[in-house]
Amino acid sequence: MIRNPILPGFNPDPSIVRAGEDYYVATSTFEWYPGVQIHHSRDLVHWRLVTQPLARRSQLDLLGNPDSGGIWAPCLSYADGRFWLVYTDVKTWAPEAPFKDAHNYLVTAECVEGPWSEPVYLNSSGFDPSLFHDDDGRKWLLNMLWDHRKGRNPFAGILLQEYDPVRQKLVGPVHNIFRGTPLGLTEGPHLYKRDGWYYLLTAEGGTSYEHAVTLARSRSILGPYEVHPANPLLTARAHPELPLQKAGHASLVETQRGEWYMVHLTGRPLEPPGASLRRCNLGRETAIQRLEWSEDGWPRLAGGGNTPRLEVEAPDLPPHPWPLEPETDPFDTPTLSPHFQTLRLPADESWLSLSERPGFLRLYGRESLISRHRQSLVARRLQHFYAEAETALEFEPRHFQQMAGLVCYYDTQHWVYLRLSRDEALGKTLNLLTCDAGRYDEPLEREVSVGEVARVYLKVRFERETFRFFYALDGRNWQPIGPAFDSGKLSDDYCNGLSFTGTFIGLCAQDLSGTRLPADFDYFTYRGLG
Repeated sequence: MIRNPILPGFNPDPSIVRAGEDYYVATSTFEWYPGVQIHHSRDLVHWRLVTQPLARRSQLDLLGNPDSGGIWAPCLSYADGRFWLVYTDVKTWAPEAPFKDAHNYLVTAECVEGPWSEPVYLNSSGFDPSLFHDDDGRKWLLNMLWDHRKGRNPFAGILLQEYDPVRQKLVGPVHNIFRGTPLGLTEGPHLYKRDGWYYLLTAEGGTSYEHAVTLARSRSILGPYEVHPANPLLTARAHPELPLQKAGHASLVETQRGEWYMVHLTGRPLEPPGASLRRCNLGRETAIQRLEWSEDGWPRLAGGGNTPRLEVEAPDLPPHPWPLEPETDPFDTPTLSPHFQTLRLPADESWLSLSERPGFLRLYGRESLISRHRQSLVARRLQHFYAEAETALEFEPRHFQQMAGLVCYYDTQHWVYLRLSRDEALGKTLNLLTCDAGRYDEPLEREVSVGEVARVYLKVRFERETFRFFYALDGRNWQPIGPAFDSGKLSDDYCNGLSFTGTFIGLCAQDLSGTRLPADFDYFTYRGLG
């Protein structure tokens, strides 16, 4: 059996492809760098993070991008002996704003691990692009159309235009092939061909609790498209009792044995099933469902119904588990673990080093945690409701504007930070800094003096609905610091309801005086606790 979600933690908008006996899923990364996560499996049960293709600033420059901007809904395909990745870079957007500056690009590679090409600009008419390779050799780009005009449906349909791979540009007329169903908010198109039918898969209902998967088909690629008679194909709307919610934004794959599966976005609320308050601090995750084709030429979920299941029958493929990931990164290799990401810009020697002090991650202090430009922050996803993360910090701040420590981070407006700094009267001190919907606070009544110790150990522990911080001076005798915090405040659902990432746990350093004082981290441990 396959246990959902297959990609826990912030891994939304999955696009799946098979290349021979290998399966790959690409997911959105938004403002986090490198852009796009690609996981690999050979049995659809066991998955490993294999690459993040948009790793150069020439491919992706997110400097100044808004929270939950950047990479939206990539599409990964394989044809002509190459991998093709199309993606959106959203430069400006806001829930209340009419405009979205969303630019679509294409990169390719012969091997999924790269090297990936420089980007080819495609268009900016809407987001969620995908590339369809027809059996006659022609290639077609799809994306949703964004209509900013007052009184119009902003999700104005699915556009189709031919792509010329020789000229590396879109050619010919633009066709609006599908304007959606009454579910609304039509986006996330993927096109497939089977038995002479073109099947158009879209996401509808919005990416929260009304989310759904819609399927339509046509004998002509240009339409008209008839909608699945039992639409939606998948949804958890009107089923608050289900453990998997927000089901939508899907992608299909056929195994080498002729079995069909659908990966899709999902979310798992912190609160019990059916609770009125539902918040997903792990973000939007990736799950999988098995499909069966009916005699009428339409696919349906295996076993009937259209709601997501926690357990799904695995395909008839040999089991292929991967080695377990180590819990601790000792920072003794020349490159960062791929599980770490940075904000908006790639990690480079100007602010991050694994070689200047071997066995340590050195971060040079830069801008504050509310900056959308040059933060010195390295973080990984929270992937379990119960988990803890730990590090050891060596840092010699000279004044209060120099800080370093351990942060639980959602975006620039939502974070909780255990930092080491210096107070004029107390010397080296620990304090908790918080930002809740942009409102800054320091919940401790006074700084905690740690004397002039060379090393401080920092830890955070998540226990589903709450999390709290600890510190130690010897690495063994841990002391709690500050109150327990609400995990749900680091969730899409709390952060304006239209944010799209998830909780990260990070190491960071700030030097608000501009002198770029370094902080050294000896290791980082992350462990799921069940």
